[in-house]
Amino acid sequence: MIDPPCPCHAASFPPEFGQRALLTIDTEEEFDWEGPFSRDRHGLKHVEAIPRFQAFCEQIGAHPVYLVDWPIATDARAVEIIGDALRRGKADIGAQLHPWVNPPFEEEVNARNSYAGSLPVELEAAKLSALCEQIDKAFGTAPLIYRAGRYGLGPNSAEILKANGIAIDTSVRSLFDYRAQSGPDYTHHPVTPYWVDDDRRLLELPVTSVYWGLLRQMGKHIHRAQRHVPTMFGGFSRLRLLERIALTPEGVTAEEAIRGIDIALDEQLPVLVLSLHSPTLAPGFTPYTRTEQDVEALYSWLHEIYAYLDGRGVESTTVADIIKASRA
Repeated sequence: MIDPPCPCHAASFPPEFGQRALLTIDTEEEFDWEGPFSRDRHGLKHVEAIPRFQAFCEQIGAHPVYLVDWPIATDARAVEIIGDALRRGKADIGAQLHPWVNPPFEEEVNARNSYAGSLPVELEAAKLSALCEQIDKAFGTAPLIYRAGRYGLGPNSAEILKANGIAIDTSVRSLFDYRAQSGPDYTHHPVTPYWVDDDRRLLELPVTSVYWGLLRQMGKHIHRAQRHVPTMFGGFSRLRLLERIALTPEGVTAEEAIRGIDIALDEQLPVLVLSLHSPTLAPGFTPYTRTEQDVEALYSWLHEIYAYLDGRGVESTTVADIIKASRA
């Protein structure tokens, strides 16, 4: 599943679907992003920031998809907050697998095993099955969309996802290479949606990232060369010759994101997939919002981006809309 797809697997959407935006939230526990992985050293204090975020999304017309992992799906307060939005039809639920905090616990906790796709097939399947069952039990609905924590797909992931009723995977982060951290390489994966295999049961909906700049057609080749000349890509970016832009408020300015949106729309991308992590909604839990001012800046980013999307005629979409349109 982590190999680039055959062009023949490209997914098509009917013209009336147009171009839409999907806001995905990696809804997870707080943990030290720079420290070693741990089964028990994590928290959920930021969950109290989710009601404000949900209300804000409803104000700006966004329909968030909460990709919840095990600590969230087993926390009564998180289930109460997110469950309310689901019952009102104002949000969707999905699954996100963090192997180190998701039972059964059989593997050694280390960087390689933090990618679900690196686990033995039986263990990856058991963890995902347990998570999907817990989500169904907690929220009253089974997840139809999935993101591997740390974007960690593996060769067995597709069959495991289909066996658990997942219709959409959104684990591929196109143009990014995680091999230096023992993860997958998505450098050559397309940003456009595609079918994972011939039976059209599992749609891959990559997280949106694009190249911008005069050299953007050479972006993948330049990124490959960067492994040998680490300062190369930064130099191109400073000279505004080549930038890799992800549609996220985490480390990406609104000005950069708008450039990325323009590229994605010009390339006729049917679904723009925006992303952020739920701990970023409160100060002090991720590198992106260390202060209250940083949190307010995140909300300003979302407000500006959704106003721009509205001006470009890009509507918010839902998981059900995408499933229906992709199979039309």
